[in-house]
Amino acid sequence: MDGKVVVITGASGALGSVVAEAAVARGARVAAVDYAASTAADTPSRITLGGVDLSDAAQAGTAIDAIAARFGRIDALINIAGAFAFETVADGNAATWQRLYNINVLTTLNASRAALAHLSRSPAGRIVNIGAMGALHAGAGMGPYAASKAGVHRLTEALAAELKGKVTVNAVLPSTIDTAANRASMPDADFGKWVTPIELADVILFLASDAASAITGALLPVPGRV
Repeated sequence: MDGKVVVITGASGALGSVVAEAAVARGARVAAVDYAASTAADTPSRITLGGVDLSDAAQAGTAIDAIAARFGRIDALINIAGAFAFETVADGNAATWQRLYNINVLTTLNASRAALAHLSRSPAGRIVNIGAMGALHAGAGMGPYAASKAGVHRLTEALAAELKGKVTVNAVLPSTIDTAANRASMPDADFGKWVTPIELADVILFLASDAASAITGALLPVPGRV
């Protein structure tokens, strides 16, 4: 990862912040993009773009172009921006389905489309998306989330086929991630079985590295010990 320019969306979240720190530790220059506003000071190895709504294609394009102008290139895009909701089909509403589609699918689509030209000029362009084990077989209450993450899976496969030989496109499929929010919502769970953010970050950054040049179109389960 040394010297590579890596764009990370959802970079202020529980997973995104760990991935950003791990990428910098490996020598990458990181552009941290998030919907939340930020007052973080830029450093030579990291810049922060807050207040960016990636479900808006124009905002995604502006942010990505600004990053390319600042660093002169983009080598990897890691699409972490996303959301979760637990809601049954019968008791829920269509607004939840639309919200999760916007946050999980459209952010990934818009950031990827905006970055394609820049990534194609890199000798090792990479896109890594965040799917979900729960989207492989949806359980009760998982409909809107699973449907949106299944959309990310299909987007990953389509982009990989379209960009074969130019940019690799893969997705990691975590089970429950060991975060403070997940522990609070499931206090009786066995947290030791969950995949930790740094474990997931290691897999993500492998897929973004030169070592993963032969992997594209993969939906890689990262279940932890579940």
